[in-house]
Amino acid sequence: MVSPMSSSTGVSTPPAAPAPTDRRHWITLVVVGLAQLMVVLDATVVNIALPSAQADLGFTDGQRQWIITAYSLAFGSLLLLGGRLSDLMGRKRTFIIGLVGFAAASALGGAAPTFEVLVATRALQGAFGALLAPTALAVLTTTFTIPKERARAFGVFGAIAGAGGAVGLLLGGVLTEWLDWRWNLYINVFIAALALVGAFLYVPHIARTGPRPKLDVPGTLLISGGLFGLVYGFSNAETDGWDSPLTWGMLAAAAVLIAGFVLWQTRASHPLLPLQIVLDRNRGAAYLSVMIAGAGMFGIFLFVTYYLQLTLGYTPIRTGLAFLPMIAMLVLAAQLGTNIFIPRFGPKILVPIGMTLGVIAMIWLTSLDASSVYVANVMPPLMLMGFAMGTIMPASMQTATLGVDRHFAGVASAMVNTSQQVGGSIGTALLNTLAATAMADYLAAHTPITPAVGVDAALASYATAYWWGAGFFAIGAVMSALLFRRRGQGLSLSHGTPHTGDESGDDTQPAVIAH
Repeated sequence: MVSPMSSSTGVSTPPAAPAPTDRRHWITLVVVGLAQLMVVLDATVVNIALPSAQADLGFTDGQRQWIITAYSLAFGSLLLLGGRLSDLMGRKRTFIIGLVGFAAASALGGAAPTFEVLVATRALQGAFGALLAPTALAVLTTTFTIPKERARAFGVFGAIAGAGGAVGLLLGGVLTEWLDWRWNLYINVFIAALALVGAFLYVPHIARTGPRPKLDVPGTLLISGGLFGLVYGFSNAETDGWDSPLTWGMLAAAAVLIAGFVLWQTRASHPLLPLQIVLDRNRGAAYLSVMIAGAGMFGIFLFVTYYLQLTLGYTPIRTGLAFLPMIAMLVLAAQLGTNIFIPRFGPKILVPIGMTLGVIAMIWLTSLDASSVYVANVMPPLMLMGFAMGTIMPASMQTATLGVDRHFAGVASAMVNTSQQVGGSIGTALLNTLAATAMADYLAAHTPITPAVGVDAALASYATAYWWGAGFFAIGAVMSALLFRRRGQGLSLSHGTPHTGDESGDDTQPAVIAH
């Protein structure tokens, strides 16, 4: 059953009485959670394995970045296409294709005999991940329609999205130390196999009603090229610096292509992304919040990992274990938020609070030095950051997909993943550059360079990254407080009909019925 007032804009009015959610839907949550975990952790699980892979396959330090970049480029540039394909082909079919493709690419990568094959399989992983990630979120969006249950489901999903990077660090350390670097890729085959069984049995097939729209090919080419240029430009800035002509050339091309995409969407008869989806204040604020949280999250994983391993001398496994309290607090905050706070206060209150906690945690991390102790100095700000992420992510993800017509749920979900991916790329490139500059300035001002000066220079670079990360979250706090609507302010449809449900984040009204 579809919402009776669906429109081509991708916004729908709620039905009067949602059907009760049965137990099979909670198994669906487990299935899509496995898929989401696999995609998110694969962005970090390979990082720890890189030195072992480099020793085994014999590639250079300059080539090493392509193991990460190949995945990011394919994933980031194809997300909107993947989300739209799930709308056109059907959620279940697209989900299964994504799982099989991701597992096959992982198996090929694990068996890669050369650097070139490994890079190609990582790109293939990214392409199927771009199909899988938005489809998983779209399945969740269209499956859970009763507000209270929808909140719980998004709490779990948001926790997985936020914690996946830290889980990847721990899993990467365990697999690399105890088995072999190749198991960082092989492990996906087992996760995908479990999810595949669940998908066949429990993910519902929803028949499309009405005429099947066409794929917006010009829009797809424009936005895929634009996102490719954006991710590549920031990745290149991370390695070659901001004075590289290639960096600015790719970013300029990305700006032109994305602007062209926006203009085309106003004219296309079958738009890839109806602009009303992103121009709504609440959804726009949610996408920006996910982007800022993504920038901060990738930054903290990167620099705290450097600090723990290079300054305190932690092993990869111990480094991964150090993030467990952060994950625990993230899960706790996600459950408290979705079950208690979001229904009462909405994202306008909750997201700025999460951003403010992120500011405090980042500033707290600037106090770390070479004599810091984990339990007293490192764990408390990590736990606070986990609580911040658990407050931001579920509220933002739930709001970003609330009230979207199920025929556009895939592409709306893809915008969530795109925001997180672009935020991570921007955050990593900017923070890396700022940290490297701070280290160079410190070394230039403290000669002769001794081992102690080198340690202090590294600490100064980390502190610089944390201060800028705090700035990101501060901007996010102000932006989310201003943009999110107050509870009770409804969303207007493109036809001027007032929405009877509260789309300002008050999940007391259902958005879409999936069956």
